[in-house]
Amino acid sequence: MCVDLHTHSIYSDGTATPEELVQMAAALQLNGLALTDHDTMEGCGRAVAAGKQLGVSVIPGLEVSCTHRDFSLHILGYLVDPEHEILQEKLLQIQKGRQKRNQRILERLVDLDIDITRKELEQLSGCGQTGRPHIARLLMARKIVPDINSAFRRFLGKGKPAYAERFSFSAAETIAFIHQAGGIAVLAHPGKLDPSMRIQPRLINELTECKLDGLEVYYPSHPRKVQKKLHKLAQQHNLLTTGGSDYHGGNRPNNNLAGGRKSVCPPDSIMKELHARVERIRRDR
Repeated sequence: MCVDLHTHSIYSDGTATPEELVQMAAALQLNGLALTDHDTMEGCGRAVAAGKQLGVSVIPGLEVSCTHRDFSLHILGYLVDPEHEILQEKLLQIQKGRQKRNQRILERLVDLDIDITRKELEQLSGCGQTGRPHIARLLMARKIVPDINSAFRRFLGKGKPAYAERFSFSAAETIAFIHQAGGIAVLAHPGKLDPSMRIQPRLINELTECKLDGLEVYYPSHPRKVQKKLHKLAQQHNLLTTGGSDYHGGNRPNNNLAGGRKSVCPPDSIMKELHARVERIRRDR
């Protein structure tokens, strides 16, 4: 049986509601699901409630963008207390940074004779955290680009005309506030950083020194060779191994929820290992 510990809802850049994600997980008979929206846990309560109704074990989580040296990383936080004061304070700083970046992007698009208003962006987003994928969807609606990937290649990707940096914490700071909120910190899709896997040994060693708890090994773009190398690195550093689909719904139509057709199938043993690791870490802190 499979679990999916990396999914996104309408509260960040996904197109499914938390309840719809849980319904899909139930239909696929997943043994566990984590909602990991970007920089917010706003939808986790809805997902957990739906999980109780449908018999799906739902883990509250989030995905935080951060930096380490010259790397842009994503850290997944699991079993985090969404009401923790320090977590809320840190997420608020990140969310304000998102808003400032969105405004800078809109201003740069105006310089390119593309007038998208903040009101249009807020109406499209509806709730949760608004980001570049929402702006990409508006560019698609205007028929300026045919798809989201084209929007990033032409306008929104790093180094492109409308790109803008945003505030982020370091990886060490991110891991620390996830721990302070009672959770564990896992490096998301590490194989994407370098498909040749040359940079990962040193990077993972440095992040382990920052108290990283795990690696996302099972991931749609991780071939078996990459998974094997990540498993070895996890064993070397006594790190938990997790996995997920990084499901975004209609924003990534070729990326299915775990357990579905042509998708990953992280083993359900991860759930037991995850909870055991959390309990052990909490006892030691």
